[in-house]
Amino acid sequence: MKVTQARSPEHFHKVVDCQHACPAHTPVPEYIRLIAAGRYTDAYMVNWWSNVFPGILGRTCDRPCEPACRRGRVEEEPVAICRLKRVAADNKDDVTGRMPRPAAQLNGKRIACIGAGPASLTVARDLAPLGYDVTVFDGDAKAGGFIRTQIPRFRLPEEVIDEEVGYVLNLGVRARLGERVDSLKAVLAEGYDAVFVGTGAPRGRDLSVPGREEAAANIHIGIDWLNSVSFGHIKSVGRRVVVLGGGNTAMDCCRSARRLGGQDVTVVVRSGFEEMKASPWEKEDAMHEGIPILNYLVPKEFTHADGRLTGVLFEKVAAQRDATGRRQLLPTGEPDLHIPCDDVLVAIGQENAFPWIERDIGLEFDRWGLPKLDPRTHQSTIPNVFFGGDAAFGPKNIIWAVAHGHEAAVSIDLFCRGEDIQNRPPPETSLISQKMGIHEWSYDNDVSIDLRFKVPMREAEIALKDIRTEVELGFTPELAFKEAERCLNCDVQTVFTPKLCIECDACMDICPTDCISFVEDGEESELRMRLRAPANNPSQDLYVGLGLKTGRAMVKDEDVCLHCGLCAERCPTGAWDMQKFLLETAKPKAQPCGRAAAPRMPAPVAAPER
Repeated sequence: MKVTQARSPEHFHKVVDCQHACPAHTPVPEYIRLIAAGRYTDAYMVNWWSNVFPGILGRTCDRPCEPACRRGRVEEEPVAICRLKRVAADNKDDVTGRMPRPAAQLNGKRIACIGAGPASLTVARDLAPLGYDVTVFDGDAKAGGFIRTQIPRFRLPEEVIDEEVGYVLNLGVRARLGERVDSLKAVLAEGYDAVFVGTGAPRGRDLSVPGREEAAANIHIGIDWLNSVSFGHIKSVGRRVVVLGGGNTAMDCCRSARRLGGQDVTVVVRSGFEEMKASPWEKEDAMHEGIPILNYLVPKEFTHADGRLTGVLFEKVAAQRDATGRRQLLPTGEPDLHIPCDDVLVAIGQENAFPWIERDIGLEFDRWGLPKLDPRTHQSTIPNVFFGGDAAFGPKNIIWAVAHGHEAAVSIDLFCRGEDIQNRPPPETSLISQKMGIHEWSYDNDVSIDLRFKVPMREAEIALKDIRTEVELGFTPELAFKEAERCLNCDVQTVFTPKLCIECDACMDICPTDCISFVEDGEESELRMRLRAPANNPSQDLYVGLGLKTGRAMVKDEDVCLHCGLCAERCPTGAWDMQKFLLETAKPKAQPCGRAAAPRMPAPVAAPER
């Protein structure tokens, strides 16, 4: 085995599972500790530096961090990471004075961001304080992109969007809103040094089955319908509504329909319930509002009479695997199912659409209609044109768009300075001992036994009356503290110094998960089976300390460590220490102009007593 290099960021970054799983690598345990200490403004700024939209994401994020949460390995549910993010946003003080100021002097480089969604706004946020002259184009009158147009107000109030989009635009960003871009060639002709395309995946997929044309007046593409609802162009819907699709857009459509007069709203999905792309909590929220979800039904025909939609005819299917193991949906032979309805909302997926990009300017597309990009730098086949968000790699979610924006901003900065954009700057890391005494730490290392706390919800009869009434009320400070205490502080690492170890095995004896072993060295595959408790998750690295007097190796299974610090408390020689690991992903490094300063994550300081 190779000894673990404590100063190398790769090992400990993976140990902080939530941060590692987050596309923007937000330092989750750091801001959760700040929330527990009542330092909401500091927690907000830690988030803002990383993910740009804490209040928005605290309500709408797809939560890739939560399935990775170590808490979910010891009990059923992980820490409510996403909703704790909202706590910081809801309870912070005025952060205006802590935001970076517009550059006092521009650096002469002009950047165009096409589309005012999360990816473009992240690029603008990263580059504008450094003196770049950033212009954001969007056909809508307000910035925000799909954040504003596709997420219903009962999930995301407009004032939250206005506030967090405003923080970016107030950095001196030029906003050419209500100005639709119809030609990339024309934008390039304006002489921008770099162009970023963050136009999302604006085209909803349609469904071509018999009756589609005849009943077209009452069949709506989901994302277009949500857009019209968002801007108040649609204020009602039929009493009976069928929503086709199993993703989050379908869940937003059915819940919106309930609030606009739909009394009998049904979601119909061709796949099984578990295979639906919608997040589990999105499905739960829909069903909580009395919306049934029917599975394994494939639409065959839109029925109609006298030019009006009367319903949808479905074929019943079942999942089966062929000889090669490939999964197929095959007809069961049962009678078709007819569901009467007044309106249909088609939410079966989204696609990229680039009719405004000329095909003779050197920008190449793949067979799926996506731009050919370097996946690391986001650079297209036109060197000064970059892509991010759904426009780059297809539909995902807001946090991925933010991550793309950060990476593209680094590339644009390097490109504009004439440097190799493949030479990516490394993340900034620190590893700081949390020792305050012989056996005292500057963090609370007691492991809470509480189960996950539920976020308070508004009563359904009130929530369903107004499409702009927010359903989730958010954690109170008291509930937030209790939920934050469930965090296992995975960023506070156990760091081992072999030369101080006397091999008394005290750490091994006191470890509550048997994750520490002193064993003869060997090949990893067989050594994993020789530990006190077999290390069965090869995706998480082992922590290895070599150089012990007996020649044995200290091996710790990072996958099941609770970061409780008992090993360090019990060790008589101080061979174990608890050290906080903090990682900040790379941001553009250009020297700021004038008085402007690049935004920085707040420096971590000791939490005050509660």
